[in-house]
Formats: sequence, C-alpha cells, structure tokens
Amino acid sequence: MSKPIVIAVTEDSPADQAGVLAGDLISQINNETPRDVIQYQLLVDEPKVVMAIERKGKRQVLTITKKMGVPLGIEVDSPLFDQVRTCDNHCEFCFIYQLPRGMRRSLSVKDDDYRLSFLYGNFTTLTRFTEADLERVITEGLSPLYVSIHATNQDKRIEMLRNRRGGTSLRWLRLLLDHDVEVHGQIVVCPGINDGQWLEDTLAGIADRFPEIQSLAVVPLGVSAHTSEPRMRPHTKKEAEQVIDIVEEWQDLFLQITNQRIVYAADEYYLLARRSFPETKTYGDFPMHEDGIGMARAFEKDFLNGDSQVKHHRPGFFSSVDGAPAQGYRAPRTTEVSVKLTQKKNRPITVLTGDFGASVIKPLLEKIDRNDVEVLAIENKFFGGNIGVTGLLVGEDLKRVLEKKPKDRRYLLPDVCLSGGRFLDDLTPEDLPHTVEVIPTDGRSLRTAIEARS
Repeated sequence: MSKPIVIAVTEDSPADQAGVLAGDLISQINNETPRDVIQYQLLVDEPKVVMAIERKGKRQVLTITKKMGVPLGIEVDSPLFDQVRTCDNHCEFCFIYQLPRGMRRSLSVKDDDYRLSFLYGNFTTLTRFTEADLERVITEGLSPLYVSIHATNQDKRIEMLRNRRGGTSLRWLRLLLDHDVEVHGQIVVCPGINDGQWLEDTLAGIADRFPEIQSLAVVPLGVSAHTSEPRMRPHTKKEAEQVIDIVEEWQDLFLQITNQRIVYAADEYYLLARRSFPETKTYGDFPMHEDGIGMARAFEKDFLNGDSQVKHHRPGFFSSVDGAPAQGYRAPRTTEVSVKLTQKKNRPITVLTGDFGASVIKPLLEKIDRNDVEVLAIENKFFGGNIGVTGLLVGEDLKRVLEKKPKDRRYLLPDVCLSGGRFLDDLTPEDLPHTVEVIPTDGRSLRTAIEARS
C-alpha cells in the first residue's frame, strides 16, 4: 500500500502549527496505517492525532491537537495514498476533460470510488464496484451512496460511459437497494443524446427496476470552452422546457407508484426555460439540495424567513481528502472557511456571485428594499462556455472584475467557490485587489451580512 503524501498544508491549521510540511509521507496515524480514506478520516477526526511521518528519509513523530472534527489542514495526494479507483469510463460530458491546462494535479483525478461517494457525495457509475465492495458497504453501513445513472437502457448507457461494463453495472444498484442502502441518483442530460424519449425511457426504467431510490436529480450538461467533444453543447430554451415537462409528468407518476416525487429537475433548467421555480413544498426535505435541486427555494426561505431546515452540505467534486467527516457526507462538519467581516459595515454592498446566483439573489433584494446592495454576476472566462454556477468562480475572474470596482464598498463572497481557502486556480481571497468578506453560501448568512451594522 502506498503512503499518503502531503501535497499542501493550510496556513495556521492544526497541521501547520504542528510542523507538517508539503512533501512529508504519512506512515502512521495514532499507531495505525490507514487502508483507505474512510479509515484515514476516522483517525484524523480525533482531538489528538499522533502522526508518524517520513521527511528526507528520516522518521519523525508529530503530535497534533485540535477540536474534535476540525480538519487537520492537510491535502494529501489521494491517488498515491489510497490507490483511489480512478474512473475507466470515457464520458463525453465528463467535466474533468474540460478543465483548463495548468490546474493542480489533485483536481484532475477522475475517480469512480464508492468510498468517496460516501465521504463527499461524489457520484459513482458502479462500473468498478465488486462483491467485496458490496459486503463492506453493507457491514459498515456506508450509506447514503450517490450513483450516476444517465440511462437505464444497456446500449445507451454503454454509449454514454464509453465502457462495456456500463451496460451491466446497474445490477449493483439493484443489490444496494435490496440491502436497504440509501441511494440518490443523477442523470446528466446531454442534448440530442439522452434527452427526449431517452429521458422518458430512463425514468421508466427507474420506476420499473429501481423504485426504492431515494431521489433522482436531472441536471443539465455543463460545457466549458475547453471541451474537445463535438457532440457536447448547451441546452436551448426549448430543450430546457421539454426536460421540465418530462420531469414534472414523471413526478406525478412516481407519486402514484411510490408516494414520493423522486425525480427533480435542477434549478438551472427553470432559469434556462425562464419558468418560475416549483413551490418549496415540492422539494420535501430537499434531498439533493447540494446538486442544484431546490437550491433557489431553500435560499429564498433562508433569506426571507431565516427558518429553513435545509442542511447545507458542500459537494465534493473538487474537494481534498481533508475535511470530509468520517461518518459520511451528510454528517455535521466544521466550516472550512472562516467568515471575515469588515469593520466598516455602513458602506454600500456588492454581492459577488455567478450568473445563476445573480438570477436568484436579485429578486430577493427587491423584496427587502435595499438600494445600497448590488449583485455583481462574474463572467466565468476561466472555464468559459455555459459555466455560470457560483461554485466554479475562480480568483482570476474575480480579480479581473474587482480591479475596476471602487474600494469604498463591502464585497461579499460565498464560500462555495473556495476549498481549503483557495479558488480552483490556486489564488486566495488575499490575492484579490479588494478585501472580501467570505460568508457561508446560504440565504440566512447573506441576510445577516447585509444587515450587519458598525
């Protein structure tokens, strides 16, 4: 088994204060050699972490003390540490293939590992799942899991995953459900490939073969300017309308079959189709809020009433190993980014967000009559294409826009675009030309920050 290699240490974190350095090899944690990321997280969640490291060929033992559940502040090279199962699919729509060159290596790891599904909410296609994996999921209670479906027809799924095993790997989904594992699914809809009648066929397949699935997110294809796949393109307004119509029709059918709606269209579809979002009650307890399902309604409820019961979990697509709760993705966790509020709270305010976030926030500000608050939608030139979600904003684009903005304002930045205090392009908030206040990405936190007075 390879040893985890420290590739980055967060400044002023418990690990930094204990003397951990990038390049250190982690031999043992609390006298145990972690076999995988789940065991690793169980060990580092402890308030006292005794870490044996190898540095320049010499062994050292470091003792790290912290509060229970607080991240160590270490980013490890997870493929080498854990032999994370990299994905052997070759999906045209895979976002890893659409990243700009020069991004740090840990962001371009294409995993298909059920353990990271449990820890982070990452989606797995189950094409590398085994009998031993099933046994471990059942015996250790690794639930919920998140499964990429895309199509239930064998030939269509093979086409979409570009993998022969894609046609049969959903048998594992059936077995997971047979053993009462909570599963949430996702369908990435690619225009002209698995939309229209194919989407209908997939939802019929779910109803027939997997009716116990807890929820199913139907999300639009994200196309960056760096894709090399000729068939990949954004949805048209008409196509977005068609997806919504199909999903809402099947919600009614699922209600009749299972007494639950099960399938939901991502908020982006309603924005693309210029339709109103469904009522809050439609989303139940918002089972896939973090995947853009009902996020706008949850944000609205948080912002206007401050009484939302939605638990805000951050998706882990670009997350490092450090910071995932050992008890699973939906377990409580410590916020990675501390909130930094300016002392001059009586200044006019600019809310920094992506195109989609701006579409949600602007109508809410009109309801509270705050003329001193503006919403600034940052164009994502770094990724380009139709990428408009706030979570993919990078420092380079923020820096470009803020250089032209006055300093005598308060700038509010949602923490969803940061991981370990860094943007995806490795810049930090301190690299921006103006001071920004980093706030949690929910409606209540935004309302609180706006109403803060000096």
